[in-house]
Amino acid sequence: MNWSLLGHEWAVDLLSQHVAQGQVRHAYLFTGPQGVGRRTLALRLAQALNCPQPTAPGQPCLTCNTCKRIWKMGYSDLNVVQAEQAGGTLKVEQVRELQHSLSLAPYEGRYRVALLLRFEEAHPSAANALLKTLEEPAPQVVLVLTAESAESLLPTVVSRCEVLRLRPLGLDNLQAGLQTAWGLPTERADLLAHLSSGRPGFALHLHENPDEMEQRQGRLEDLYRLLSANRVKRFAYIEPLTKPGEKENLRLTLQTWLSFWRDVLLKAAGAGTPIVNLDWEYEIGQLSGSLNYQTAHGAAACLERTLEQLDRNINARLAAEVLMLDLPKLPALERTVN
Repeated sequence: MNWSLLGHEWAVDLLSQHVAQGQVRHAYLFTGPQGVGRRTLALRLAQALNCPQPTAPGQPCLTCNTCKRIWKMGYSDLNVVQAEQAGGTLKVEQVRELQHSLSLAPYEGRYRVALLLRFEEAHPSAANALLKTLEEPAPQVVLVLTAESAESLLPTVVSRCEVLRLRPLGLDNLQAGLQTAWGLPTERADLLAHLSSGRPGFALHLHENPDEMEQRQGRLEDLYRLLSANRVKRFAYIEPLTKPGEKENLRLTLQTWLSFWRDVLLKAAGAGTPIVNLDWEYEIGQLSGSLNYQTAHGAAACLERTLEQLDRNINARLAAEVLMLDLPKLPALERTVN
């Protein structure tokens, strides 16, 4: 049994043995890129710890009322703590409130489980406040932290956790898993495996949110059209994206464009690395054949620089207009219909 997860068999095997043998650590740290399955694995561990009718030692049934409530993060002995939004800050007040809750005995389960998600977003005072709980945990408390990497956290926090480093799956393995476990058609599973770069959580997110796939398609179509557009049309396109409240939309647009240009760069360099935007393979090949490596590299570098400027809160409109000037100007391009 793999806790109904795609991949990470080694991690499930380790954690299920900890539960089955009564050797559960007081704190775990699951690291890896966003969408790789950190939160899913943490919730499965919470189910394994508290399922009242496991199918085998360390194997939650996943169907009982307890397992269902844990999965929906609505279980009385499960605390989920995170910044209010991605890229925000996990505050010290949230950690202190959690500590009060963890001082109480479990209400209905065997363990109180605390999930501290995206802990790299914790304010230093919040991370330091958690140290006391990590050093002197209650016997029926298990903490699970998730983060992009252990290096993004305080060494004193990392040293008090058992670290499990989750990595993306092979594209073929993820594609097969999406077909087998979720019944996706081959072509769809292949596309999602590439778009997610082997991250099962992100692949399933895209599958369950078709509007995001449509928005991505629109952004790539806009980019392709703008490559042959004049300066006036480019500035007119970017102007609404630089208005107040549109910063995240601008960021997502530039990130989508960057993934496209990285694919062009890979093709231009003759690299064997799989491209991300598999459904745009014809256009990527067309561009890589008509541009030299330096031009493709320059376009990707411009997008990376603009994203860095947005992170530093440099004037969004100025940064975006400079990008529009720096992107290559090309003749009208032929495009296939996907």
